[in-house]
Amino acid sequence: MPLEELNQAEIINLLGSIYEHSSWVAEILFSQGITSQDNNVDFLAERMKEIVEASSDEKKLNLLKAHPELAGKLAISGNLTKDSTAEQTSAGLDQCSKEEFAEFSKLNLEYTKKFGHPFIIAVRGLKRSEILTSFNDRVNNDSEKEFSTAMEEVHKIARLRLEQLSL
Repeated sequence: MPLEELNQAEIINLLGSIYEHSSWVAEILFSQGITSQDNNVDFLAERMKEIVEASSDEKKLNLLKAHPELAGKLAISGNLTKDSTAEQTSAGLDQCSKEEFAEFSKLNLEYTKKFGHPFIIAVRGLKRSEILTSFNDRVNNDSEKEFSTAMEEVHKIARLRLEQLSL
């Protein structure tokens, strides 16, 4: 069904998890009006990105904090969202060796302590080794650079999630 034919509850149900635990993005999107152009993934992804980018730094930080750690406690306990579970599984993060798991745990702690939010990377299509390399590199970034990089990754994740919807 075309997006412009959906009501607010249906839009929020469909698009509310595109940005992790941040249905406010879909709510603002709906309040701005849905047109037939929104059925194009490129157009919709850009609109949703603009909504996020227009929000306050505090709201962006809360969006970053809404993401789970990679190979973290929520993954182990089976409490990730359906999307996050699929994404982490696609990268083999559910198959970590003891050594890899220990490295993820150490990096998760160090990174969150330094930046105040979890490490975020669009893991779909990446190998565990590539994710760990990026993690080790990015933990050395300054706060401004890493905030910007994390936001870019959030937008990549959102885009991939929109593509999964087959609009």
